[in-house]
Amino acid sequence: MKRSLPFWIPSSEFELRDKPMKCALVIPSWVPEDIFSSKTASSQINYWQPLGTLYVAAVLLRAGHQVRFFNGAFMTHEEVLRQVRDFAPSFVGIYSTTFGWQKAKKTAGDFRKMFGGSAFICAGGPYPIAVQERCLEDAGELFDAVVTGEGEFAVLDLVERLTAGKIIDDIEGIVFRANGRIVKTPQRPLIEDLDSLPFPARELLGDANLYIPPPATYKRKPVAVLMTSRGCNRRCIYCFQIDKERKRGIRYRSVEGVVKEIEHCLKSGYREIKFIDDTLAADYDRAMNIAQEIKSRRLDFTWFASACVNQVDKPLLKAFREAGCWAILFGAESGVQKNLNTIRKGTTLEQIRKAVKAAKDVGIRVSTPFMFGIPGETFEEGLKTIEFAVDLNPDIANFHAITPFPGTYLHDHLEEYGTISEDLSDFTYQGAAFIPKTMTREDILKLRQLAFKKFYSRPSFILRRILELRSLNDVRVAAKSAKSLFWVWKKDELFKKKKESPV
Repeated sequence: MKRSLPFWIPSSEFELRDKPMKCALVIPSWVPEDIFSSKTASSQINYWQPLGTLYVAAVLLRAGHQVRFFNGAFMTHEEVLRQVRDFAPSFVGIYSTTFGWQKAKKTAGDFRKMFGGSAFICAGGPYPIAVQERCLEDAGELFDAVVTGEGEFAVLDLVERLTAGKIIDDIEGIVFRANGRIVKTPQRPLIEDLDSLPFPARELLGDANLYIPPPATYKRKPVAVLMTSRGCNRRCIYCFQIDKERKRGIRYRSVEGVVKEIEHCLKSGYREIKFIDDTLAADYDRAMNIAQEIKSRRLDFTWFASACVNQVDKPLLKAFREAGCWAILFGAESGVQKNLNTIRKGTTLEQIRKAVKAAKDVGIRVSTPFMFGIPGETFEEGLKTIEFAVDLNPDIANFHAITPFPGTYLHDHLEEYGTISEDLSDFTYQGAAFIPKTMTREDILKLRQLAFKKFYSRPSFILRRILELRSLNDVRVAAKSAKSLFWVWKKDELFKKKKESPV
């Protein structure tokens, strides 16, 4: 069916219905091997709660609409199609990352065949936000619209207009088709009052125990994911933000609102929380207040956070620890100051050392990601990063390939720095999508494998892990890690991901 209606006034196939409208929110089917090597996926895979989708669901539910969430992380493509067909929605929202775009198109195409013009199909997520109208240019008639910013109220406006049979041309923050052309509306302002949003609709997830981070990165189940702020005021060249110019900076939720959501999660049965703000400590006093509120209310849960190394000190980390924080992630990224400067990290090697030591001193476990393939980085500098990681000796270290996702500064200035893969499935931190002028793809993959070998094969590290075993679950985690380490040693081309079909 041709989908070029003026301003998307519903066709005769689209049945106008009184509220509530049935809304299906879909993550296309995927498997760990789409991202990770099949040999190491079991020790790397994580199933995060999709907060963006759950916020959209919560806003729709608050407005009185019927909402179902279909997560392809736990369903085959055929199961997604069958269950959505049985639900018979009038609105379908499909989430897409960069590496998942081909699957999103395939899923949309099968829905189009299934529903014809009786369902409005919309794309959202990081990739559609980044490339906007190019999604519709690439996907042809598969999608009716794309959300180009924060989705909560853009999707609500779409559903409300469709319900009432009204035109959609003045909805901010979308791209859609009209009279055979693609129409882009003005960007929707960012949500200023984050406390005005309902809590994410975690009740749509089903079995909460399915949503777990990688082994050894959580202590209790089930694990909730929670954001206390949105945005970032830093300018790392590889980081994607809706506000590309960082004009608005960070928008904070109130401490009281954050603590209320924590209490809501605990009442719902969650026992651990992952705070996934870009940095929880951007506002030092606010971070301290959150920790103090958790402690004063005697809230019984363990938690994990991320922070920039130049925003923490021992008193703050001690307050975190006393409030139940057991682990923290510091984005170390490189062991060479020149490369930290290149990516505009705004930190120094000494600040990294100091933050890691302070966290360890107060009893918090430390995770530090590093990356290879930074513009201008040489293979020899990659080796120095490995040496730095070993000397730093965090509890967990990860070694990625820098990935210039669409919408990042690095992606927008590729001609200055190197070349990029045309295969979107490489955009996973694993596939070396970007190759700087000073390296080869083989260099990056070799450095990643060498880094994992050197860091995790140290006798002192292995002994420490053995001495830390306290439960049967600890033993299971150790076994998965040992299996992955075996393949790191055995298979020279471990990180050359096998290409998969779209579904």
